[in-house]
Amino acid sequence: MNRQIKSKYKALIILVYCLLVSLQLNAEVSNHTLAVLVNINDPESVEIAEYYKRARLISDKNIIYLRFAHNVNGLTALEFEKVQADLKSKVADDVQAYALAWRKPWKVACMSITSAFSLGFSKDYCAIGCKKTRSIDYYNSHSTQPVDDFGFRPSMMLSGNSVETVKKLIDKGVSADYLRPKASAYLVSTSDKQRNVRAVSYSAIHNALGHLHDIKQINADAIKNKTDVMFYFTGLKKVKHINTNKYMLGAIADHLTSSGGHLFGGAQMSVLDWIDAGATGTYGAVVEPCNFLQKFPNPGIVMQKYLAGNTLKLAGKVY
Repeated sequence: MNRQIKSKYKALIILVYCLLVSLQLNAEVSNHTLAVLVNINDPESVEIAEYYKRARLISDKNIIYLRFAHNVNGLTALEFEKVQADLKSKVADDVQAYALAWRKPWKVACMSITSAFSLGFSKDYCAIGCKKTRSIDYYNSHSTQPVDDFGFRPSMMLSGNSVETVKKLIDKGVSADYLRPKASAYLVSTSDKQRNVRAVSYSAIHNALGHLHDIKQINADAIKNKTDVMFYFTGLKKVKHINTNKYMLGAIADHLTSSGGHLFGGAQMSVLDWIDAGATGTYGAVVEPCNFLQKFPNPGIVMQKYLAGNTLKLAGKVY
């Protein structure tokens, strides 16, 4: 991870795992406005999509079948362009967001596959060194219909270390609907200076949101044996003791690092470790993002929107 460079970059270069889709008819993202994308070449994808469909009461018309290589980490730009053209011919105008129902692939050339589906593949979103890339207007917006307002459909990915892990993750998301458990947010300031850049905002977040939620600022490389984790924001290559904590239904956790979104076989801790530990949502970069604050979740924005009732998908409007 290279040194911090001040920037107003706001593009989405991450993988998103979020399962809290409200079933209310007037919800921002609901089972009526979410499309589930399925890779028909991948039996796991078909199984995950069917499970999610039943769990979230999604209609057949919102299940979109695509064909592309599976069991690979990434697609080329040309491969993806063919998939995207197929998707455009099938997606309904009222669809506001996508759920990608497969464990692999998680990357398209120099973009995450979630950002590629949301933004369309473009090298304008691919950084060359620590330089600005193309921005998006969706950043921290109040839009409840992003495709109508911005031509942008947020994407999440239903992935895990196994199909059974994904099913458990889906179940946790469903069980979390409409809950407001007594829990804590852990804003962890680590000894890793390059990955600890979000800590500069922790005090302001505590002052702004402390009356809404129990927020704990921790100076340590990790927390352990906590029984009430709803939010866990930190920054390290690898985070110890995550399996010792109890994550509440709907919990969000991430570690700011270069390649947490490299799901399988990466040199750094995969965001899937958070899912295995019990979190319901997490975020991670798939290519070197430097330590631009704009490339990672802003804890204050995420917490404020989530606590206000947004689904995790829309609470993630922080890029």
